[in-house]
Amino acid sequence: MKNAIIIILAIGLLSCQEKETSSVTDTNEGIAIEKKDRNLRSDGTAYSDEELATMGHTESMAVLYEVPTDTIEIIGILLYDGFFTMDAMGPLSVLNSMYPTKKILIGRNKGTITSSDKVRIEVEYGIEDIEQLDMLIIPGGFIETYQATKDQELLDWVRKIDQNSKYTVSVCTGAWILGAAGLLKGKNATTHWYRAEEKLAEYGATFVKERYTNDGKYWTSAGVSAGIDMSLALVDQILGRNYAEFVALNLEYDPQPPFESGHPDKADRVVSIMTEKMYDLGLNPYIEK
Repeated sequence: MKNAIIIILAIGLLSCQEKETSSVTDTNEGIAIEKKDRNLRSDGTAYSDEELATMGHTESMAVLYEVPTDTIEIIGILLYDGFFTMDAMGPLSVLNSMYPTKKILIGRNKGTITSSDKVRIEVEYGIEDIEQLDMLIIPGGFIETYQATKDQELLDWVRKIDQNSKYTVSVCTGAWILGAAGLLKGKNATTHWYRAEEKLAEYGATFVKERYTNDGKYWTSAGVSAGIDMSLALVDQILGRNYAEFVALNLEYDPQPPFESGHPDKADRVVSIMTEKMYDLGLNPYIEK
C-alpha cells in the first residue's frame, strides 16, 4: 500500500534583466488600453484591417518589429532522470520560436535521460561538455530533484554556468536546485506550492506566491504548467510583446480548465491536505537518509 501511495505521489507532483518586477496579472481594462495603444502609425492612428491584410511581408515586419532588449545565442535546458516532462518541454515549446537562438538539451550525463513519465530522451551533451550558456533552465521533479540538491558536481556546474549567464531560470521544484547552489540567497522566488515557503527559506530566499517571478536575472516559476507562463514572459522581455503574442497565438495558449483546482488556494481542502500528506510520505524517507 505504501509503495502504491508513493507512486501516486510521484505522479501527482511531477505532473508537476531585466525587469525588476514580479509577474503582473493584467486587468481586462489594462489589456484593452495596452492593445489600443500598441502598433499604431507614427501619427498615432490605427491601421485598418484592410491595410493590415494587404501589407507585404517586409512592411508587416516593420510594423511588428521591436528591437530586442538582449542577445541570446544559446539556451540550455538541464535534464536528469526523474525530471517532469512538461517542466522542460513547456518552456522549450515557447522558446523554440526564438530565432536564431540555439536550444540544447543537456543531460546530467550524455545519453538517455528518462523523465518521470518514462519518456526517454537521447541527449548529445552532458554537463561536462558545456562551459557557458546565455540562459540556463532547470526543470523540477520530485525525489530525484531532492537528490540533485545533494549532488555537488551538478551544483558546481550550475554555479559555473551562472557566472556568465544572462538568465538563470527554474521551473517548479527546479528552484530547489538553484537554492542548493546558493543562487537564490536574498532573492525573491517561487516554486511548486508544496512547502514552498519553507523550502525557499532553507535557501535564504523569500517566497513570492505568483505563477512566476524574477529578481534580476533569476527567473523562477511555480509548478509545471507555470513554466509556460514564465517562458512567454521571457520572450516578452527579450523580443517584445508583439513577438510574445505571436508565440502564444501560434501555440493557441488559451488555458480554460474545466474546474479551478490547480492551486491549494482553489482546490477542495480535502484534496489539498491529502495531497500534501502524500508528498510528505514520498519525500520524508529520503530526507531522513
